[in-house]
Amino acid sequence: MRVIVGGTFSPLHDGHRKLLGRSFELAGKDGIVTIGLTTDTFGGRKSHPVFPYEERKRRLIDFIHEAGFSGTWKIEELSDQYGSAISADFDALMVSEETFPVALEINKIRREQGLKKVDIHQITCVLAEDGRWISSTRIHRGEIDDQGHLLQET
Repeated sequence: MRVIVGGTFSPLHDGHRKLLGRSFELAGKDGIVTIGLTTDTFGGRKSHPVFPYEERKRRLIDFIHEAGFSGTWKIEELSDQYGSAISADFDALMVSEETFPVALEINKIRREQGLKKVDIHQITCVLAEDGRWISSTRIHRGEIDDQGHLLQET
């Protein structure tokens, strides 16, 4: 199966790890996972600082190797919220609860262009110790670490 997933991944946290892990699981050992990694320009529009593209890419590669995922994978630059998902030939789009609306837009655009809809697979967001979503913004604020452990009273 050919799976596409995307994000800024800065910093790479347990929610991202779950998203990527599920992408590789869905693709299977004979599948392909395409990871869209936001460019510095697009990722820089976040409300918090973002590590440079090459550093985020290196951390993704390190995680993929450490996790020992099977299957083929590639990382491509993502300069908008759609990337190659609006034109590529693939089977499934992996998203979180937070990015599910973008997946619906992608299928709408694909349909308008005469392309086949793709299956949307959604993971639930990973919760921190306080029961709230783990997010890069919360990590940047110093509320939690990348595994959702509380660092200060929130």
